[in-house]
Amino acid sequence: MIETSRLILRPWQDEDAASLFRYASDSDIGPIAGWPPHTSVEHSLEIIRTVFSAPEVYAVVLKDTGEPVGCCGIMFADSLHTADMHQREAEIGYWIGKPYWGQGLIPEAVEALLSRCFNDLALDAVWCGYYEGNAKSKRVCEKCGFKFHHTNRDILSPLGDKRTEHLYLLTKEDYPQPR
Repeated sequence: MIETSRLILRPWQDEDAASLFRYASDSDIGPIAGWPPHTSVEHSLEIIRTVFSAPEVYAVVLKDTGEPVGCCGIMFADSLHTADMHQREAEIGYWIGKPYWGQGLIPEAVEALLSRCFNDLALDAVWCGYYEGNAKSKRVCEKCGFKFHHTNRDILSPLGDKRTEHLYLLTKEDYPQPR
């Protein structure tokens, strides 16, 4: 479990399926990130038990309400990811429910994951990417200190369409250490 000022990042639980469905069924959430909207609470439960059961995948939970409203995670070179990673590198992914857009919650979660990556897991670099047109994810990358690295064009997304993906990188040397 990871705690920030407004959030708790914790493993997903079966009991979270209804909340996950509430936000992940929105057609403005998944497709921009490359995955289809959830179709039922049972579908969300299946995702919790499979995709979200991977190590370092966290429910983004509001401290005030205890409700999971998004997801973030750290993916390593041996897992499903989009960046061309080496050992001692990872990629951070994230999404949050539409009612919580623009509140700085995902940058807060990403900052906590970056601390975990560099301070606990001793990684050398962390990647973060987004598909063309996802201005909110681009803003998270920039806000959290990632630097543009390269663009991949005509890549096949998990939805089967071809997209342009922009990849950003933050190295251990560029990571701002706490003072």
